[in-house]
Amino acid sequence: MTFDAKARIAQLRTEIERHNYRYYVLDDPSIPDAEFDKLFRELQALEAQHPELLIPDSPTQRVGGKPLKSFAEVQHRTPMLSLNNAFSEEEVRAFDARIREALGAAEVKYAVEPKFDGLAITLTYRDGVFVQGATRGDGNTGEDVTENLRTVRAIPLHLSEPVADVEVRGEVLMFKRDFARLNDEQRARGEKEFANPRNAAAGSLRQLDSRITASRRLSFFAYGIGLCEGAVLPARHDQQLVLLRRWGMPVAQQRRVVQGVEGLLGYYREIGAQRAGLPFDIDGVVYKVNDTALQQQLGFVSRAPRWAIAHKFPAEEAMTVLLDIEVQVGRTGALTPVARLAPVFVGGVTVTNATLHNEDEIRRKDVRIGDTVIVRRAGDVIPEVARVAVGKRPHDAREFVMPERCPVCGSHVARLADEAVWRCTGGLFCPAQRKQALLHFASRRALNVEGLGDKLVEQLVDAHLVDTPADLYKLELPALADLERMGEKSALNLLHAIEHGKRTTLARFIYALGIRNAGEATAKDLAQHFGSLDNLLAADAASLQQVRDVGPVVAQSIVDFLAEAHNREVIAQLRASGVHWPEHGQRQMTELPFSGKTFVLTGTLAAMSRDEAREKLEALGAKVSGSVSKKTDYVVAGAEAGSKLDKAQELGVVVLDEQQFMALLNE
Repeated sequence: MTFDAKARIAQLRTEIERHNYRYYVLDDPSIPDAEFDKLFRELQALEAQHPELLIPDSPTQRVGGKPLKSFAEVQHRTPMLSLNNAFSEEEVRAFDARIREALGAAEVKYAVEPKFDGLAITLTYRDGVFVQGATRGDGNTGEDVTENLRTVRAIPLHLSEPVADVEVRGEVLMFKRDFARLNDEQRARGEKEFANPRNAAAGSLRQLDSRITASRRLSFFAYGIGLCEGAVLPARHDQQLVLLRRWGMPVAQQRRVVQGVEGLLGYYREIGAQRAGLPFDIDGVVYKVNDTALQQQLGFVSRAPRWAIAHKFPAEEAMTVLLDIEVQVGRTGALTPVARLAPVFVGGVTVTNATLHNEDEIRRKDVRIGDTVIVRRAGDVIPEVARVAVGKRPHDAREFVMPERCPVCGSHVARLADEAVWRCTGGLFCPAQRKQALLHFASRRALNVEGLGDKLVEQLVDAHLVDTPADLYKLELPALADLERMGEKSALNLLHAIEHGKRTTLARFIYALGIRNAGEATAKDLAQHFGSLDNLLAADAASLQQVRDVGPVVAQSIVDFLAEAHNREVIAQLRASGVHWPEHGQRQMTELPFSGKTFVLTGTLAAMSRDEAREKLEALGAKVSGSVSKKTDYVVAGAEAGSKLDKAQELGVVVLDEQQFMALLNE
């Protein structure tokens, strides 16, 4: 370790935090993202070379750590109060009148700011260093989400001033652009989409695995200060927000101070007009008496301050007639009932369709065809049927019945016990799922057909060249070369990749089928247990539940998928096309040589990739874990092994170098 390395690490940390401040607080980045990434990677490399210099509040530690088993409780030292709501101009005027009467004032100055639609949190800093973060909870007790909040780049790990002890109150939220990106990623993975940015932010913040939180691009705005020791707070709320910004906290740019009730209502109308164009969701505005001495004089009522109120925006709603209910089939096979409406103008647009979410929601709201319904639309959110005007129900209104077969392909539909959604079981055949099924089939951990991405799949399906994964093996050079941006060389490369993917493993093939709830780990367990595809095809729910980690829900998903004749036909076509793998007959897990053994891989192996090593170990019955614990049997340490090797040596776990590992495999 040299002084230069230590100095450079300190310089990089300071520079990275400065750029974070300019990006998240000032909204004025001074360098391109690529330059920021270059600085970040340099810091990561230096910390890896000098682990003794790594500190918990380094910018590199925002990537998340090992998963927690649960969140600990946090007792708030000063309560996190909620606000009373106003929904009309009359209620706002009454609020102002109560304030003026209590203070004996003719007019009052208020601090006004947007009401973020996110999750309220409190951040504790000691000597200027972030030490704890918690959710609001019930106002007195919240959940300790410190590790997740460390991953939020808008939250400074150090204040610009070393305040002895301070609680910063604020809101974690997700910007609209990041919400759209997250749902795009969820769709690409065939996973459930989030309903709105607030749900996405709340779900992301409460992940037990902080690495997931780190991947979600959460944001933060501070709106107040709780307990504070070691600093003199300004006497006005607007000045306290300026102080928070000076400390390095993002605060709303749309804040200001207004005079009297007309100032409040003018601000409400102004922000309402800007609402759709804001980069984040708001559901109203907040009014606070600006003078903190007057706040103390006014005090509290129940669990809310007398000196503040939230003026909520009305939901954008309109009344119309539900003409029919149709069922759409999504890319993952989910059946979604959609209301066909008599055209109605709501939220600035004419709406003719609205989501009904699922069958349970239709039953809960008692929605029937022919009903007069209230439709809600807020911003860019898909319109939904909020409720029924039951008093206007006609005598011939009809109840909706979910179809027993997919309206697109005719396959059976199924609903698992723990889900609200019905799904088409014709995953390999259904046109609605065609593109998603092909992308999954060709993905790296499935049959790994290099070059078969979103745009090419779109072209192949739209040109009716490929209907099922089996059709990939019928593609011919002339038709491929005629596609946009292909040409003969690219077409040849794709055909070679398809041919190369024919030789695979049973586990990869099972995973490539895209059976719901049967992910990569389950596919490996199925392959190890049954040993051959024919054994799996003959299995019933009871025998499937004999497989490690396969319960009733997963077993039923597999049974439903394999019971569909269309899927079996595609599987037969794939085998006839030459897709193959070694088969060893059915073997119980206890018969495999590494059954019950847990391995951890770290560093780089010369003879094979980490994925190849994992596959070899799992084929022999081993469990391959991502972290070292007392239950670990072996740690395989390749070149440049990191902290996992240190942990293994600390716990006395057997460490194998590459030569020893290869010898063990050969045995």
